[in-house]
Amino acid sequence: MTDDAGMPHRERAGTIRPRASAWSRYVAVGDSFTEGMSDHDPAANDAYIGWADRLAALLSVHVSEFSYANLAIRGRKLDDVAGRQVEDALVLGPDLVSIVGGGNDILRPTADIDALAAQLDRAVARLRASGADVLMATPTDPSGAPVIRRTTGRAATYSAHIWTIAGRHGCYVLNQWAFDFLKDWRMWAPDRIHMTADGHRRVALAAYEALGHRAEEADWRVPLPPQPKPDRIETLRGNAQWAREHAAPWVRRRLQGRSSGDHVVPKRPLLAPLPDRDGPR
Repeated sequence: MTDDAGMPHRERAGTIRPRASAWSRYVAVGDSFTEGMSDHDPAANDAYIGWADRLAALLSVHVSEFSYANLAIRGRKLDDVAGRQVEDALVLGPDLVSIVGGGNDILRPTADIDALAAQLDRAVARLRASGADVLMATPTDPSGAPVIRRTTGRAATYSAHIWTIAGRHGCYVLNQWAFDFLKDWRMWAPDRIHMTADGHRRVALAAYEALGHRAEEADWRVPLPPQPKPDRIETLRGNAQWAREHAAPWVRRRLQGRSSGDHVVPKRPLLAPLPDRDGPR
């Protein structure tokens, strides 16, 4: 729910009832998820669309003058998202900020989840103090995923922190943990880390509803048609290919202290109107 100034607040402790506002200056900060990786943009080489771009297009129809910036960069940890990216976002004077980070930290077994939550809390407090509304997102449930299912406990703890932070500061929450459609591997790219275009589309519609709007494309909740379960040989072959093409390069980068986001710059560093092609998809 929002008050008369358009700011979300708690109806009672721990409960947020979203009510839509006509936001006109939306800034997204985050990592590869918010950059939109694996949702390839056919209009630009080596560029991505992603859920945040799609959400911006949905929000833009409610105001005559709408502008959007996306400061997210693949591979970045929460230090960058809650630090430099938030600082750059504040300079732009947004009225809505989505902040999604910490996933790259959680992949590391030594991650201090409580420390990450404290860092995120400070960043959200700064954004809210500026007058901006804030959209947060929980991690997806990794329990059914190969390898990263070992992060389930850390991801669940971080999700609990996100709900606590949202309740404390009156933020909107995109609860990805509850999305059954994301348990279908057809929603994920071959790297098993980033979503397909349909995955990003559905998340954008879910985020739109989390902000209090009603999505006309109600199919985002509908599961994909059933498909035959792969046999053991197919599963082993697929796991081996994934390990060779995606897991091994990731491990090499970690050992070498490199990131997939090295030398990558934000795709939309300044608030600007959406081009015509950014209309709802």
